[in-house]
Amino acid sequence: MIFSIYIINKAGGLVFNKDYSGSLERLSNNEYLVLAGTLHGIHAITARISPVPGSSGLELLETDTFKLHCFQTLTGTKFILITDPNQTSSDTIMRRIYEIYSDFVMKNPFTNPDMPIRAELFEANLLRFVRLINGAAG
Repeated sequence: MIFSIYIINKAGGLVFNKDYSGSLERLSNNEYLVLAGTLHGIHAITARISPVPGSSGLELLETDTFKLHCFQTLTGTKFILITDPNQTSSDTIMRRIYEIYSDFVMKNPFTNPDMPIRAELFEANLLRFVRLINGAAG
């Protein structure tokens, strides 16, 4: 089950966030911005302290109650996916979220990658995909 999706630009700014589970506590807008900045910083630090040369940073954080998946594109945009701890095939899910983003955000000539995402087709297709995943998980 997908709980939340966040998209963070290369500077650490939150450009998209959506919660898909009614069981999550709703954060304030300021708290979402702080969360994005924190995740951006953790990702950068983990890339530097990794013993593996060329590491891209934080990719997966597992807890008893959720998994946090992070995928960074070549342009520095980060996709954060928060799922149920039993969620499998997260790489496939992240790839599909990135494809939806590419099709409905990046191909839009009016999109500025540093600004919040305001694309109805992106949100509608993302919601359809999340419902498919969450329906299969439920």
